[in-house]
Order: sequence, then C-alpha cells, then structure tokens
Amino acid sequence: MTQAVKQPFSVVGHDEQGRERRRTNCHFCGYCCAFVATVENGRVVDLEPDPTRYPYDPQILAGCRRWRMNLDVLDAQERVNYPLRRAAGSARGAGQWERVSWDEAVGDIAERLSALREAHGPGVLASMIGGPHTSFWPLHRFMTLFGSPNNLGIGQICWNPRIWMDVLTFGWTVEADIRPETGCVFIWGTNPAESDNSIFWRTLLSIGKSPDTELVVIDPRFTRTARAADLWLAPRPGTDVTLALGLLHVIIEEDLVDHEFVDEWCYGFDELADHVKPYTPEHVERTCGVPAADVVRAARLFAGPAGEGAYPSALVSGRGIDQVGRNVAPAHRAICCLRAVTGNVDKPGACVLAEGSDFVPEVDLELTLEHMDELSARCLNTPYTPLQCYKGYERVAALTERMGRKLPARYLTSGHPDLVLHAMETGEPYPVRALVVEATNPLLTYADTHRVYNALMGLDLIVVLDYYLTPTAAIADYVLPAAGAIERPLFQAHGGVANMAYGGPSAVAPYYERKTDYEIFRALGCALGQEEEWPDATFEDAIARTLEPSGMDWETYGMLGLCTQPPAYYKHLLPDAQGAPQGFATSTGKIELASVVLDELGGQRLPAPGKPRRLCSPAFVEERTAAGWAHLPLITGARKQPYNASMYFNNEVFRKKSPYPAVEMSEATARGLGLEPGDVAVLATDKGEARFVVEITRMRDDLLAADYGWWHPEWVCEQPRLGGMWESNINCLTSCSLDEGEEMIGTWSYNDIDCMIRKDDATLSWQEGFSPEP
Repeated sequence: MTQAVKQPFSVVGHDEQGRERRRTNCHFCGYCCAFVATVENGRVVDLEPDPTRYPYDPQILAGCRRWRMNLDVLDAQERVNYPLRRAAGSARGAGQWERVSWDEAVGDIAERLSALREAHGPGVLASMIGGPHTSFWPLHRFMTLFGSPNNLGIGQICWNPRIWMDVLTFGWTVEADIRPETGCVFIWGTNPAESDNSIFWRTLLSIGKSPDTELVVIDPRFTRTARAADLWLAPRPGTDVTLALGLLHVIIEEDLVDHEFVDEWCYGFDELADHVKPYTPEHVERTCGVPAADVVRAARLFAGPAGEGAYPSALVSGRGIDQVGRNVAPAHRAICCLRAVTGNVDKPGACVLAEGSDFVPEVDLELTLEHMDELSARCLNTPYTPLQCYKGYERVAALTERMGRKLPARYLTSGHPDLVLHAMETGEPYPVRALVVEATNPLLTYADTHRVYNALMGLDLIVVLDYYLTPTAAIADYVLPAAGAIERPLFQAHGGVANMAYGGPSAVAPYYERKTDYEIFRALGCALGQEEEWPDATFEDAIARTLEPSGMDWETYGMLGLCTQPPAYYKHLLPDAQGAPQGFATSTGKIELASVVLDELGGQRLPAPGKPRRLCSPAFVEERTAAGWAHLPLITGARKQPYNASMYFNNEVFRKKSPYPAVEMSEATARGLGLEPGDVAVLATDKGEARFVVEITRMRDDLLAADYGWWHPEWVCEQPRLGGMWESNINCLTSCSLDEGEEMIGTWSYNDIDCMIRKDDATLSWQEGFSPEP
C-alpha cells in the first residue's frame, strides 16, 4: 500500500489546474497581511487575500492599493537579482557595475571590513535602517559581534520618543484598547487613513458612525481621519505640549480627575496640578490657535462624566508628535499624564499596558546585553543624549526587568546621525569609514541630504541591501540583492515591546540569486569568525528558535499567521513575591507624573514646552524676504497613500493617479502668497531648496505641508542627477543637528520647521505617469 506524502504546512491545497496554493504574506507595510499564493514551477502566478489568517478580513486588502504589486515586483525588470560590485577605477555613482558571485562578494566585504577594524577599531562600521520592512535583528547581531554601536535609524523621529516616555511614566509601553464601551478616542498627530489602512482605520471609521463614542482628532491638517471626527483641533505645529497641559488644566480645575486611582497609583499629582495652573484655555488659544471652548470640550470628552455615565477613553499618538524636535519628550509626557489623571490606564476600553513577549525578545536576538560594556564604551551618544545611549538604557532597563520585561536595545540606543556623520566627516572621536544600508534610502529619507551625501561619498566602503538601484545604492561599492515579500518568511514583532508577532512562510524560494537578510548577515558574520553565534542555517530555523519559549512551533505559527495572547488588565494589582500589589516598573512603583529618572538625567521632571530652534538664520530670512520670498512654518514626513517614504514611486499606475510632489496649503494661504493650484513653488532653508506643485486643501492658515521622499526611479540612477533626487527632496531643507534637537533623545524636527517660499517659473519634470529624463 502506498503511503500518502505529507504536504508542507504552507500548502493549503491545489487549484483546478493542480497548482499548489501556499500561505504567505505581504510586506508593503508593517501589517504583513496574509495571502494565498498560487505557485507553478517555483513561480508565483496569482495572489488572493487569506481571511483565515491575520488580519482576518479580506476587506482590508480590498481597500489597499499596494498588495497586487507583489506579483509585479517579483520579476520586475529593474530588480537587483545578483550581487553587484562597483567596477574597479570607477567613481561612486558612475553606474559602472560588475556582477560577482556571492562567495566573492562576501569574501571581499569581510576582508575589507576586517582591515578597517584593524586600522581604526570596531566603531569604524555604521549601519542605516528604515521602517519595518524586514527583521532588523540579524543586522544588529552582526553589528554587535563586530563590536560597533553605530547603528542608525529613524527611531529618534519615529517610535523611540513614545516608547521612552511611556516606559518612564508607566514602566512599560501602552496601547489603545478600543472596545464598544470606549466613550472617547483621541487621535493625536497621526492619520491612520493614510498610514494604517488596516484594522485600526476600519475601527476608527466605525467609531465615527457610532453615537456612543466621541472621536477627537488633533492635527493641523483636515485629514481623512479628521473628516470622521466629532471634534477637530488644529494646533500650530510645535505647540502640542501647551495643548496637552491645557487639557490637564481643565480636567484638574473642573475636578474631572479619577482621584481614587491617582491617590493610590500616581506619583507627583500635586506638583502637576500646580504646574498646569498657567495653562488656561485662553492661554492655549493664544499659543496654539485652538479655540478655548474646543479645549474645554475636548478635555471634558476625554475625562468623561462621573458616576453612572462614566466611560473609559483611549488615546493614540503618532509621528506628528514624534517629529516635533525639542518638544517631543514633554509632549509625550504630557499625553501620558492625561491618561493617568483620568484613570485610563490598563483597564478595558482605555489604554492598556502591553505585555513583554512570550517569545525571545529582540534584545536577546541582538546579543546586545552580552556585549553592553564594550558597546557603551564606544557609544558616540554619551553624553549628548543621556537617555538615548547605553547608560540611559541600562538605567531604565533595570526597572522594567524587575517585572520580567526587556526593552529592545539597538533601537533605543541607536546612534545620533549628527554624531555619526561628524565621525565620518572628521574622524572624531574615532573614524567611521564603512556603512551597511538595509531597507532604507537615506539620501531621500534621512535629514540634511546634502550633508548625508557628502559624508557617504567620502567613505571607504558602502554595502547596500535592496531590491532596486536607489540613489543610495547607486553610490555604493556593493549592492546585494535582497529577497522580498513572498520570497522570505516574515516575523513582525514590534521591536519586542508587545507580546505579538505576525507573518508566516515564504511562498517560493528567492528568485535568481536573491537572499534573505538573515542569510546575508549570517554569511558575513561567519566570514568574520562569528560562526558560533549563528547556529541557525536558515531564517525559518531562527524564527522557530525565537518561538520556542512561547510554546508555539514554526508550523503552527505559519498556519495561524499570529503569535499573541489577549490583553490582561489591572496588572499593577497582581501580587508580588510578598503578596502586595506589584505596581508599576518605575522608580517609585507608581505612574510617575513627575519623572524621577528624567530629573536624575538632567531632563524635565514635569513636562514643559521649549522654544524650538529655527533652520533659517536671520540673515537668510532678510535676504530672501528682500527678494520677494515669504517666511512660513512647514511640516513634512506625513505618509500619503499609495506611497511610503521613498518607496513605490516606480509604480506607473500610482504615478498616473498621484503624479506630483505637492506642497499643501489653505486657500487663504495660497491667496496671500499669490499662488494658484498647479503652480510650482520653491521651498528653501539655509540647508537647500526643493520644488513642489501647489495643492489647496483644508488645513491651518499660514502653514505649509510638503510631501516627502520623491524621486524618479524611471530615470537612470547615476551622477549627477541620481534618479532626480535633488529636485523635490524635502530633506534637502532639513537638519539633524543636535543643537536643534531634543535634549534627552536628540529628536530633530520635521513638524515645526520654518522655511522660505516663493512661486517658481521653472517647469518641474513631473508629469502623469513616468517622466522622460531631461
């Protein structure tokens, strides 16, 4: 009798033509939606949403414009399919490449890195990453074992500020727990209609239609999310701290405080109450431009009524807060205080403390803790950003680990770009001469493009892992072909601050000679003598090992697409070893409205607004004003579908529907500037210029909002144009200088920039669809 052959768990069946249908996932945003891929001869020929796995709703993908790109990009003509090396004797960006084998590429890169480390020490190597489009811990393990602390990312302007301030206030991070009983939801500085497009956005849409839940949106732009709101507040950029303190003023003045919770579980309430007395609704109106009556209404909505009609409230903040420069830490701290004084902490329908992961946390995968002393000794951030450094991490991690929670280290200690670029430029305090770039395009997405470009052009070695020849890849020494979604397994785990991971298996082996990020860094690590620290031959094996502590195996994870547990509430009431309530993982064991750790580090014990630095010098403003320019505040960095940062501009369908990089403004602002829709405007700071097409929209007057990340992937990516990256690149105007940043983390500003603007008679190269190169 013939024994049936067991199918791989990734196979869910066959179609009418006998082709396998396999589980897999998208990765064109951080949600990694589940697919079923139809596979024929090792190639994916069709995709459809998989409602049996996360996020369980095919309507989410029905509203997404990106997911069908997966089929197109698998075999796209412009994909990098083989290791490329800059031809001997050719200049950076000259477009002269030679194809080499993986063995030759890995061997040469390892040899050059080894020589640079011998000459200058382990800090000679830096890395740059972007958003959550791959698993970054293999790179960070490689960096740890190499001995370098100089990993860079966008953490200081995305994610890190909220994580740090949540942890310092509550002892861990908090997430919104929106349920039917939630009476009010604040959406502050984020636009899920564009940035999320998944379960959360659909939840907000349902709230907007519900008479039982009030939705308050705080954003200077009248976004699609604001359209769904019951109340829209449009503060001046950079005044969020004042607005939050004003809301606290109303809540305390009108005695809307949850006194039972505050008396038992909050530290520093009396200090906070005195601190917010000057922040009256009238003061908020003068500072923020938000009507005093709306400030009072919003505060009352969030606090909710007392007694029988009481309800929980939830608050979600986003990059609009993360990117306010000097005011980022106090803004997040004031928002934390709002949650606390109203008792909206760790209870159903409010804001729930996340759990530490049941699976191996990211910090253990990085191996950072085992090498903490040597990495700390080389950390450039110390003493410039006393929280965002290894010493700051150790101080805070000692508190969270009392309750078994481990913070991710590499994100929360990531090098400050100003300091690492300075080391590249000057060799001080030690030389940084090599760079690995993964899942980002820093010539478009890092602040101060001209400075980043000049620093990178002077390096001895640049290695880029990417799908395409981006402007950054164009100036590299090596471009290594990375396997994309469907070609690699996925394990998206929120950096280790939540007990949730989602993803699944690859549908096919990587096409051509592409490799997963894990395989690439493991190969480089082994070539540099790190073999013992890379025990798993494949990324699937590494994920299986990561899952072991949770009790879930790789096959179960792949079939479910999710590893998580439902939230637990009131965790501060759980008994400790002595039987008393365990409280919160802070210095006082309570929610710290007045921060002990920030006070120790020289920061603000209580949140207070700071005065932002301006990018335009007085002389620059005077000169440009005399030449007919106007001086206005600028915000940028917002996500706008279908694009994300510098990605997806190579999709011609997208470009036909969204063809131009825009600078948005209100009708009154445009009229005052003498601009009409469709005009070309040039924006400038002391750092540089960029050009955009004028769009009129509903937003605050006397404010500009410029698109982010635009370039021409359809052009040849060579010097001097480098794919048109200089034409409409807003980061030509920005700065990451520590002098302009927040004092604890080093956050620079994208949402409170001053710039000069005027109409430009030049014609932009953008047109509907792909544009011919001039």
